[in-house]
Amino acid sequence: MSFLDRIRQTVARYQLLQPGDRLGIAVSGGADSVCLLHVLFELRAEFALRLSVIHLDHSLRGPDSRADAQFVHNLAQQLGLPFHLRTLHLGQPGNLEQQARRARYQFFRELIETGTVQKAALGHTRSDQAETVLFRLLRGAGSAGLAGIRPYTSAGVIRPLLQVTRPEVEQYLTEHALPWRQDATNAELRFDRNRIRHQLLPALEADWNPEIQEILAQTADWAWEEEQYWQAQIAQLTAGDWVRSAKGEAVLDATRLNGLPVAVARRLIREVIRQVKQDLLGVSFSHIDRIRELAVAPQGHGRRQIAGIQVFRSYNWLRFVKSAPPPAGPDWQFPLTVPGSYPLPCGTVSLALERIRNEGVYNGSLDALDGDRACGPLVLRNWRAGDRYRRQGHAGVEKLKELFEDRRIPSWERRNWPIISIGNAVVWASGFGPAAEFAVTPDSRTVLTIRETRAGVEKV
Repeated sequence: MSFLDRIRQTVARYQLLQPGDRLGIAVSGGADSVCLLHVLFELRAEFALRLSVIHLDHSLRGPDSRADAQFVHNLAQQLGLPFHLRTLHLGQPGNLEQQARRARYQFFRELIETGTVQKAALGHTRSDQAETVLFRLLRGAGSAGLAGIRPYTSAGVIRPLLQVTRPEVEQYLTEHALPWRQDATNAELRFDRNRIRHQLLPALEADWNPEIQEILAQTADWAWEEEQYWQAQIAQLTAGDWVRSAKGEAVLDATRLNGLPVAVARRLIREVIRQVKQDLLGVSFSHIDRIRELAVAPQGHGRRQIAGIQVFRSYNWLRFVKSAPPPAGPDWQFPLTVPGSYPLPCGTVSLALERIRNEGVYNGSLDALDGDRACGPLVLRNWRAGDRYRRQGHAGVEKLKELFEDRRIPSWERRNWPIISIGNAVVWASGFGPAAEFAVTPDSRTVLTIRETRAGVEKV
């Protein structure tokens, strides 16, 4: 099979290209990206591709960086392709490799989001794949990490060279007399990936297995297919009622989580973290298992902090938030007029009140008051510590805090719990109903109905 045919095979296997794609090719000037540019240029008519060249100048190597940018610009001109250049000046404290990588992918995202291109093609090879798998294995990755470099991403990145090796790329360039640029920093052993490439992998090839790079790449292929299966399974759970999500947070039932096989539970936790955090940077195996330990602990409370996420346990619920919940806001209250509709400050609950004639329908209802008795100045407010009242059908006064505990209401839901009061007296509490002295009876002439809407579901 020819070199181009192997690229066609990769494109077909992963459905990387569609006819008419506007494709931006990320070209650094190195061998892999120059090869990618020429291969896709050869295939452009076959797929009706509309190509352009993307280059990000990090300005990390002074004149050499500028020379790389000019080299890539010249390539684009020779092929008659549009050229998209961005120049940055990195140098903030920290990992320059990570900064450069984030800058590149941000550039790609912006080009895709603005419609300049539909996809961005990158020149990662099977050799890069082997190095990535070994690097992640040494850092303690699970099977998701061992899937290595993905052939495509949901963000629109594709990698058509992922089934060919770096030596094969250089052979293709040599046979076609195509020049490329050498980045001197690729030989610097202060970078982890360079030590793997120039020291560790050659040692493993010499002392353990001359096919180690192919074995590592095959491991990635295997893990990738496993991940495709698991993503579909976990998507079914998260699309159902297993996870309640809101902006920047999610709630998971610890009891149901504990009933899952460990492999599924770990992946579900990982997906919830990804949804809340928007990435999995810094999340390790030990982090996932610390959350599992929190879920199975006999105590119904606790907290874990991992990689920018905080997880809180309250009764049978796990709450995932991006950072610590903000300090409790001020108490709130406002007068009620009937009829009227009132969205609560928490943003997820609203109440609507209406006074109607009693026709026996509302006897015993949790969400209705005697319209004549509840005639004083009504106030809608949040729950406060010390609130207590005698519920309809109960003999004694009870603290709302104890009712929360009996119902196993998570601590984070209590702060904005809706209460209706007259003066200091609680006349109605969401979920617990009216005070006995304000409840509807057969003798009630009018009924004050309370319609409560939580997260889009109306409760009458």
